[in-house]
Amino acid sequence: MIRVLLADDQSLVRAGFRALLDAQPDIEVAGEAADGEEAVRRVCELRPDVVLMDIRMPLLDGLAATRRITGPADLKDVRVVMLTTFELDEYVFEAIRSGASGFLVKDTEPDELVRAVRAVVEGDALLSPGVTRRLIAEFAARSKEPTAADALGQLTEREREVMALVGIGLSNEEIARRLVVSPLTAKTHVSRTMVKLGARDRAQLVVLAYESGLVRPGWLG
Repeated sequence: MIRVLLADDQSLVRAGFRALLDAQPDIEVAGEAADGEEAVRRVCELRPDVVLMDIRMPLLDGLAATRRITGPADLKDVRVVMLTTFELDEYVFEAIRSGASGFLVKDTEPDELVRAVRAVVEGDALLSPGVTRRLIAEFAARSKEPTAADALGQLTEREREVMALVGIGLSNEEIARRLVVSPLTAKTHVSRTMVKLGARDRAQLVVLAYESGLVRPGWLG
């Protein structure tokens, strides 16, 4: 059973999400929070698998709350999906850097929300349809000079190649076609790369790809 915490200051939004998620046979809403401080406390108490976190909340915003949740080692298995009103919200870039596994717009289709919860539990990054490459372009535009990337030395040549393709926004299926391998093989390479680098999910792998200089601005095609 996938356990979800709903963090949003609007009770009507929480009620709608609860009704949708509780109707799924493999998902249950473990708790709710109306502000960021409460969200952090509830995560520590309940240890949910997924937190649906509104970016703008009182007392502590969703961005700061996400940093507190994704920082401690004992909460490493908790995944945070940010909820925003606009697809290119100014905070989305920092949310991903802070450890969020992705984001969704609040008016997303119900089946997309359910898919999101299941996807992040499996370690996939979750971005609203059509946003992935635009978000990565934002990383590229804001990226600083790459830092020394000693960690990349432990990757095989193929794993570095796969990481670069993840960095430019390709899915496992697209990576498989590019490298002429099976989707399962591509997924295995991605998973091994995340384990070696200590990345929580694909979103963090994208961050590392840019910060290490493995992927540079202008590589999007």
